[in-house]
Amino acid sequence: LAPFRSQSLTLRFLSIWRQFPFFSPLSSYFNSLSSYFNSLSRKRFKSKTMEEKAIAFELNHTEEEQITNAKNNDHGWQKVTYAKRQRKVQAKPSDSVTIVPNGSAAAGGDKVFRLLEKQAEERRRRTEAQKAAIAAASEAPISSKLRSDDEGDDSDAEGNGVVENGTADDKKTKPKKPKKPKVTVAEAASKIDAADLAVFLVDISASFESQQDIQLMRFADYFGRAFSAVSASQFPWTKMFRESTVAKIEDVPVSHISEAVYKTSVDWINQRSYEALCSFVSWSLDSILADSASQQAGVKGSKKGVQQTPSKSQVAIFLVLAMVLRRKPEVLVSLLPTLKESSKYQGQDKLPVIVWMIAQACQGDLAVGLLSWANFLLPLVGGKSSCNPQSRDLVLQLVERILSAPKARTILVNGAVKKGERLVPPSALDMLLRVTFPAPSARVKATERLEAIYPTLKEVALVGSPGSKAMKQVSQQMLTYAVKAAGEGIPELSKEASSIFIWCLTQHPDCYKQWDKIYMDNVEASVAILRKLTEDWKELSVKQSSLDALGETLRSFRQKNEKALAGEEDAAHQALFKNADKYCKVILGRLSRGLGCMKGMAFAIIALAAGAAVMSPSMESLDWNKLSVMFSPQQSF
Repeated sequence: LAPFRSQSLTLRFLSIWRQFPFFSPLSSYFNSLSSYFNSLSRKRFKSKTMEEKAIAFELNHTEEEQITNAKNNDHGWQKVTYAKRQRKVQAKPSDSVTIVPNGSAAAGGDKVFRLLEKQAEERRRRTEAQKAAIAAASEAPISSKLRSDDEGDDSDAEGNGVVENGTADDKKTKPKKPKKPKVTVAEAASKIDAADLAVFLVDISASFESQQDIQLMRFADYFGRAFSAVSASQFPWTKMFRESTVAKIEDVPVSHISEAVYKTSVDWINQRSYEALCSFVSWSLDSILADSASQQAGVKGSKKGVQQTPSKSQVAIFLVLAMVLRRKPEVLVSLLPTLKESSKYQGQDKLPVIVWMIAQACQGDLAVGLLSWANFLLPLVGGKSSCNPQSRDLVLQLVERILSAPKARTILVNGAVKKGERLVPPSALDMLLRVTFPAPSARVKATERLEAIYPTLKEVALVGSPGSKAMKQVSQQMLTYAVKAAGEGIPELSKEASSIFIWCLTQHPDCYKQWDKIYMDNVEASVAILRKLTEDWKELSVKQSSLDALGETLRSFRQKNEKALAGEEDAAHQALFKNADKYCKVILGRLSRGLGCMKGMAFAIIALAAGAAVMSPSMESLDWNKLSVMFSPQQSF
């Protein structure tokens, strides 16, 4: 049993050997050996228990002596001590007992624990030195925290401060990305070489000879590469169009390119087909509106409104579209029906872009600009849908810009008809009439501006050759609008509409027949028109297309008035028919007196001519043309 130097292993070995029968002769020996080890174990346990009790007694006795001495020396003051904390610091004698492998206690355990404590103290000092070095090296001060009674809280707070400061240092020391240099539209445009552009245009014209739509796309790509370095902050077109006047935006961005580049471009554009240009203008407008919608969606989707990065060819699209509209403004006329019918081109947010496009077309042809304004923009001001003051101001700015151009009146009056379509059609004049002469309570700030431009626009709308087929159609359409406006009971509107109605009568005799047909449904308007004829008879009678047709129409009115007065029960309608009949009598009386004087003068002239023929052998001295003009029924009487 010499190798088994441990009591526990020896006892376990003996218990295992008892199980085998061939060891029965040694059983008495094993039993005596087990008894010996058991008694030895009980003695050691008792001696250990006695030692622990003796140590505990000595510790308590020492504490009592310290307390007694402190009471005698503190002069009435007491010192608070924590017994638990002191017990933690003091090492128990039982812990210093070392168990050797053979199961016995070995001396020198205190030395082992002192060595461990010494090593722990050294590690703690090194840790504190490292912490102090980190704190001294940091730039930001460590945030102070409240200390708790527990010492562990202080150490945790210090550790957290070091980590936070280290994170801040890491953030500060991160390298910043170098900023790209900002390139303006003018700087990018100045680098475009006209000669290089000319070579490029020759190349694409040869490469895509039968595909002009692809040629225009490649043309736009050329400028797209030239302006690719321009950022959104350098070309904020949505904000610019929304906040700037028409005078400022009409040259954007064409004003930035050189005259040589512009001339090279428009000369090449002039050689493209009308269909290809129409397709390109439509595509360009859709692209611009799509970019505007994406920017608005980006602003609504983010609280701070992150700036959108524009397409690299966005500046190029505006530039090429402007040059196309300036060189071929009639392309815009073909797109007007689509602009009026499609909802995607309507709305307050699309208005600045449409105004900008019409302003570009005005640079090439004022007539096209006014035609586009009257057909697309004027209904926004005079329509039933509400138009905010900002949009109304933008629309009026454009037409004021058109009419203030050099020789604008002469150009517009001479070109009042563009490819069979009037610049200001009757429907547009009707809208203009109503917004210029509203009810007194409906007047706004823009009314005065409309009154200033109304005479010129009215002249353009009514210009034409009296008696012609074209003027017959215009006068009949305008007569229908005017008679409705004259019967609305607004004094200024009724007066102006009556004047236009009388103008229609001077353009073609068939207008009298049309008036006779609508007389019973528009008695109030007819009374206003008859009053106007009576008051201004001397001036208006000269301009009438046919006095005979006028007299016939008035006699028809009198017959209708008599029937209405005989069967009408409403007093208000009876008063209208009475007034109408009164004005018909006055005008018919003037016509009859005029015709009587004409007959008498005609006989006198004939007698004078006959006498002159007898007295003078030659009749060539008489100017028969002057005589016929003098006694023409068109003259005033």
